[in-house]
Amino acid sequence: MSELIQMEKRGHVAVITISNPPANTWTLASLGRLQEIVEGLSDDRDIYALVITGEGEKFFSAGADLKTFADGDAGNANAMAQAFGQAFDALTRFRGVSIAAINGYAMGGGLECALSCDIRIAEEQAQMALPEATVGLLPCAGGTQNLPWLVGEGWAKRMILCGERVKADKALEIGLVEEVVANGQSLEKALLLAEMTGKQSPSSVARCKTLIMSARNGRSHDDGWRMERELFVDLFSTEDQREGVNAFLEKRTPEWKNR
Repeated sequence: MSELIQMEKRGHVAVITISNPPANTWTLASLGRLQEIVEGLSDDRDIYALVITGEGEKFFSAGADLKTFADGDAGNANAMAQAFGQAFDALTRFRGVSIAAINGYAMGGGLECALSCDIRIAEEQAQMALPEATVGLLPCAGGTQNLPWLVGEGWAKRMILCGERVKADKALEIGLVEEVVANGQSLEKALLLAEMTGKQSPSSVARCKTLIMSARNGRSHDDGWRMERELFVDLFSTEDQREGVNAFLEKRTPEWKNR
């Protein structure tokens, strides 16, 4: 199971690699392992960011292996749907910054994995789609919920209802990814962004992420502004707040504790 998902720590950054060639498809085992890893990283105060990518040069992830659903067993389908939901919910709720380095095809559950991250970097050869309805299924790991938030209802309907596949340049144009880089460069760029988060207070980043994500929950602006003020004051209970301000005044680099 551990071989399907590889993880290494590079300073304050964790690199997760989906490793199930040839297409880096998801299984119950790999989804469970991803959930376990991400939840562990959320509890690790030394980790400020994670980067997730696919093994090889062609696939980020092609999603679930369709052979999994060939028997039409609803119980099996429920097990997979629950595993997808729990794994990608853990990724969405990761305390730090999550970045998808999309190094190739991101299809179905592969794209839904990337949609669960905070930031997406795609290589020029990358292609993205949610083609589940083409085979009588539907996106069950956040695709129908996360995609419209990023690209708007129109493009979400084109991709989900019409099965339209988008290349990296179009993905950038519609807001599906934040940047397109040359082939083979997505991991490097993602790591650069991840390293940038190390200059930010991890205590501040976690609260900022909570505020940004809360806008999806239908809260009013008044509620959002109230939460901002509350979490701003809450930072004064952390060591990082005192360290950040004093480091600036003393003209030195802060030493974050994530506490």
